[in-house]
Amino acid sequence: MLVDDTQKDVSLLKEALVAAGYQVVANERSPGRLLERVGEVSPDVIIIDTDSPSRDVLEQLVVVSRDDPRPVVMSTDDAQSDSIHAAIHAGVTAYIVAGMQPERLRPILEVARARFDADRALRDELKDAQTKLAERKLIEKAKGLVMQQKGVSEGEAYRLLRKLAMDRNLKLLEVARQVIDVANLLV
Repeated sequence: MLVDDTQKDVSLLKEALVAAGYQVVANERSPGRLLERVGEVSPDVIIIDTDSPSRDVLEQLVVVSRDDPRPVVMSTDDAQSDSIHAAIHAGVTAYIVAGMQPERLRPILEVARARFDADRALRDELKDAQTKLAERKLIEKAKGLVMQQKGVSEGEAYRLLRKLAMDRNLKLLEVARQVIDVANLLV
């Protein structure tokens, strides 16, 4: 998807993309409906040509990155550090200053896709680690409640929770939530 947020003619860029083996599924003149259009055409990569990333463009990118993430390449004339940081924070994968020459298109797009995939893998790992930590905290809390209520050791409390989970054919996490819910009702 090619988004043209300039007064320049992007037909050469479009031709270069096609010549490099890419299909331009949409050519937008404004980033105003970016999320909607991304949902409609489902591009593999978004290329934004802009003189300088405006607040509107960056806001649209934040929403796209949150709701329908994909690699974003921004071609601009703005080399200011603040603009670069704002664009990267908004979800830009590759920030290209001084235009995209046709011979550089393929490597730029490949790097953007690879970086996006690596970032996504890291985000997924972080989310998985946060989920496991939250689950572990619930199990620890339930174990503490069992220890307190039954007057047993940590190991025995864990064994009781596991046995209850197996007897009821539930996951240990589900039993831990039930124990915590019951304890909250009794308080």
